[in-house]
Amino acid sequence: MAMDQADKLRQKMELLKEQAPTARVIAVTSGKGGVGKTSLSVNLALQFREQGKRVVILDADFGLANVEVMLGIRPLYNLADLIFDNKSIEEIITEGPMGIGFISGGSGVQDLVNLDKDKLKKLIAKLVKLDSLYDIVIIDTGAGIADSVIEFVLSSPEVLLVVTPEPTSITDSYSLLKAVNRKKEFVREQKSIRVVTNRVSNKDEGQEIYDKISIVVSKFLNIQLDYLGYIPDDKRIVNAVIEQKPISLTAPDSEPAFHIRNICNRLLNLPVDEEKPEGIAKVLLNFIKTKKKNL
Repeated sequence: MAMDQADKLRQKMELLKEQAPTARVIAVTSGKGGVGKTSLSVNLALQFREQGKRVVILDADFGLANVEVMLGIRPLYNLADLIFDNKSIEEIITEGPMGIGFISGGSGVQDLVNLDKDKLKKLIAKLVKLDSLYDIVIIDTGAGIADSVIEFVLSSPEVLLVVTPEPTSITDSYSLLKAVNRKKEFVREQKSIRVVTNRVSNKDEGQEIYDKISIVVSKFLNIQLDYLGYIPDDKRIVNAVIEQKPISLTAPDSEPAFHIRNICNRLLNLPVDEEKPEGIAKVLLNFIKTKKKNL
């Protein structure tokens, strides 16, 4: 049986991996919208940058352009331009505050599955370069149990799940993990899923929310979650969103910024064997392969 083109490219990626650096890829997701997922993605990128890491955000929340709205910057190009208009990887990266980069997904990520062999090869060659330009790639996924969200969770080695005190946030987070767990591509041993509780009143409430979802997920899905920490509810976060300036910049000494900094430090201080750097090129190859299977 002839090899699928994604399988052939995967083999080439394994060879390239030995020759080139690979970025650490972290997908930030949630069971429902409006829980602060994009705010965490942007502020986490800024905190990583503060620690000297080169960071880029891929906005994969199709059609909503949440990252560019939060930063108040309109990009000239998006991932579709890289694929179809022969733009370079550097041309589609928009520079944000403190030198973080971000890439607007637009419809480009959805179009990946329809690429012919030659276009796919060219795309991967460009994405390999992205791995050498950045230390960390943050994928800001959509919310809920849409196919693209599930496929990014399946494809990314590290996942941050954002949960708030709303009962629907907790139940929808469980629904997302249940949908992921049903997929044969899901391998527990190859996945780190970590929870961040957002908009909580205090440390105890954050821990209580994590305990609720962790116990149920462990019992019924046999998935072990880790707790990264909490972000307190604060009007300054709302104001920062309105002003299109992340709280890490507008109020760097605030309590929310302090806790986001702690989350960043915990991620950076994880033991090496808990990190699974595969690079954005390989993650997107995994995404394409998973999406093809689910068509």
